[in-house]
Amino acid sequence: MKIFNFIVISFLFVTTLTFGQSNDEQEIRKLEKYWIELLNNGDTTSLLKIWSKEYVVNNPNGEIVTPEKIVALMKSGHKFPKVERIIEKITFNQNVAIVMGKEMQQPANLTPYHEEWVPRRFTNVWIRSESGWQLTARQSSEVIKKNN
Repeated sequence: MKIFNFIVISFLFVTTLTFGQSNDEQEIRKLEKYWIELLNNGDTTSLLKIWSKEYVVNNPNGEIVTPEKIVALMKSGHKFPKVERIIEKITFNQNVAIVMGKEMQQPANLTPYHEEWVPRRFTNVWIRSESGWQLTARQSSEVIKKNN
């Protein structure tokens, strides 16, 4: 009987996680993954389609940059370091989706060792327009380790 109860509870938990996400949340999660793929592939044409015309980034270097600067940088041969993103929370307010979480950025020396990767916190803001969800703003900051 205990095993049966455990199976039922596990099934309910998994289906709640899987089916508890709204269609909008599933779409935002897919777009977040897709966006990383586009950056990794240097696909500026597709990036410009998912970024709004007003897209703005407050990057970890403290610079505020626009698509024009990002695209120019990529076309000059710049490759963004690999990033692994963990979405912790997606909040919806009418046609706005706010995505928050943590990410790990591969350092400039391209080490594959995750313990050497740079931890960051991020906020991404998506707005639903007539053409679908578009990324409108991003902020990312390195996590500073406290010396105790």
